[in-house]
Amino acid sequence: MSSSNLFLSLGKPVKNEYGKVVGKVASFALTPNGKFDAVFVEFADGQFSKQPMDNLRFNGSEITFVSKIKSQANMLCDQIPLLWRKDQAVKDLNDKHKITPELFHELHSSFEGILNQLKKDGQVVIDEAAVEIARCEEEIKSLGYAMANLELEHEIGQVDEETYHTAFNLLQESLKRATTEKTDYELIKSKISSILIGDPSASLPKANKIYAETVTTHQKPMSTSTQVNTPADDLPEPPVVVYVKEIGKTGL
Repeated sequence: MSSSNLFLSLGKPVKNEYGKVVGKVASFALTPNGKFDAVFVEFADGQFSKQPMDNLRFNGSEITFVSKIKSQANMLCDQIPLLWRKDQAVKDLNDKHKITPELFHELHSSFEGILNQLKKDGQVVIDEAAVEIARCEEEIKSLGYAMANLELEHEIGQVDEETYHTAFNLLQESLKRATTEKTDYELIKSKISSILIGDPSASLPKANKIYAETVTTHQKPMSTSTQVNTPADDLPEPPVVVYVKEIGKTGL
């Protein structure tokens, strides 16, 4: 979007890469010369946060929030291999006596210092990705129990067909989104780990990849006779709830 059209985003919903609404645009921060510098976002929990422009993607009326972890991971996957190549090139030039020893030591020390800091940043990203993976796993587990509880209540006639279909689609979409998100964070963790041990081929998909089409795909639930065994063909089968008394304790 052009700068003049960015103001049309005020009050519009902000979604993450998986199509989930996480907040809305509240305001913009501009430099004295009128350049857009940051976006003020009101998140779903009511908190306001000033986000760099690079953390959001504006595509018409669609506004996508890119997580800090993904932005940082993409930056590291670009910069670390580049600095390694530059440092190796400096060593080669020194071996060929094309630069002075003093210049070699100065450049090598500079590259080494930056690399060490980027490696520390990479470990932080790995740790943060591990936290997000654990969160997704817990969400997937809860959604599995919710799916099983829905099936149970529908089976004994407590939930009518229309309500059942609506709830099933909601849970199925949430489960797809959580599964895709977990896979993405596992990829980030794997790629950054490879980068840190010196694999120059490791790279990540660009951070502006949007998964809205995946998570907003609506599928009609299958017939009741087959659905209990396979509630979603491409998803892990939810656990079976044995004790009815546990139903009231289950929540998303």
